[in-house]
Amino acid sequence: MSPTTGTTITPESKTKAKKSSKGCGCSSTTPQQIDPKIQERIEKHPCYSEEAHHHYARMHVAVAPACNIQCNYCNRKYDCANESRPGVVSELLTPEEAAHKALVIAGKIPQMTVLGIAGPGDPLANPKQTFRTFELVADKAPDIKLCLSTNGLMLPDHVDKIKELNVDHVTITINMVDPKVGSKIYPWVRYQRKRWKGEEAAQLLHERQMEGLQALQEADILCKVNSVMIPGINDEHLVEVDEAIRSKGAFLHNIMPLISAPEHGTYFGLTGQRGPTPKELKALQDSCSGNMKMMRHCRQCRADAVGLLGEDRSQEFTKEKFLEMTPEYNLEKRQEVHAGIKQIKDAMKAAKAERAAKKKPRGEKILVAVATKGGGIVNQHFGHAKEFQIFEVDGVEVKFVGHRKVDHYCQGGYGEEATLDNIIGAISDCKAVLASKIGDCPQGMLKEAGVEPVQGYETIDKIALKYYEQFKQQK
Repeated sequence: MSPTTGTTITPESKTKAKKSSKGCGCSSTTPQQIDPKIQERIEKHPCYSEEAHHHYARMHVAVAPACNIQCNYCNRKYDCANESRPGVVSELLTPEEAAHKALVIAGKIPQMTVLGIAGPGDPLANPKQTFRTFELVADKAPDIKLCLSTNGLMLPDHVDKIKELNVDHVTITINMVDPKVGSKIYPWVRYQRKRWKGEEAAQLLHERQMEGLQALQEADILCKVNSVMIPGINDEHLVEVDEAIRSKGAFLHNIMPLISAPEHGTYFGLTGQRGPTPKELKALQDSCSGNMKMMRHCRQCRADAVGLLGEDRSQEFTKEKFLEMTPEYNLEKRQEVHAGIKQIKDAMKAAKAERAAKKKPRGEKILVAVATKGGGIVNQHFGHAKEFQIFEVDGVEVKFVGHRKVDHYCQGGYGEEATLDNIIGAISDCKAVLASKIGDCPQGMLKEAGVEPVQGYETIDKIALKYYEQFKQQK
């Protein structure tokens, strides 16, 4: 029985849902295009727009310590400055400290456009701290977008307040729509001073998530859904989740890999539950991409992350440091920086439109790995890369499809050979790696592995398409 409505999930209803998801044609249809009006709302949001994440930065403030559910993939007690994982923070902040930090960073990093609250617990399990932070930032920096990420349990109770504060972007983590699957992910849920367990807990969470998602749609608040892909538990089920969230109004789905390592102390880490391989993740994303717009550029950021996606400058702005800094928030200066970014983006769009107008036939699709610090440019040394962005190239289009995290090669002489082997393994399905500079030793090993090293400092599209022509001639 449902803990909130008294309804029962029957085998027949599950079968019907599975047939519906299988019949949606996910693997063969064209991905949904985002409505132009929505596109305008997400234009400067790096987490909601793949294009924006090349140019605009975000920051998360850790003001929400408590959580009301337990996930088998989460352990908020673990912290390492080099760890990029949801729920990880080095310092908790008060709303006043968070607002001060936001104003400092808005001055130091003018391309920062979004302030989000994502933990380390759940923002809506800490509503006073969350909403007070938003009030303070909105008062002093009205051009900064506000967003939050939640497990959805308390979302239905706070949609009106979220709307009142002009929070236009909400992310819900939804890993299941079947309580039997959910019981393998969530040991317990705490709601109305009671701890719920097993399928009953999962059913409660599911119903509250669906109610909240529907309420966001009715309030015209944009909703992205995050789902953690857990092989053998919910990987096949996520196609069903994708169908359900689309029907309730989500416009963007982010299927991200389980991060599972014993040293993190999570249940899944300690029991040996593996995460998906990059190929498994891409295959699932591809299978759902015809159903709704799929996010592929997520970095599963810390709850105190600062900077562009793929970089984390949080250690530059520790509490000890930023409290000594005087905010230099300047709206006019920020608008000038954003206008310059728009010019760059418009030029890139024009170049793409020109290529499309030529109606050149598309060729074989290949993958290339790119070392970049952002801006849509190949502008990073191979040895300094902590991740490679992966693009699919067909001679006409250069399409972002994902990223691969790696240990950077230049480590001061320690473990370099082993690290290079790991890097090559991570991008071995790519035909080439594009970087501003690649050393002689890595070049040789990349070539031996069948990955062509390509050096240059230009837009990703331009270098990738130039390489593609060379690749075709060599065949």
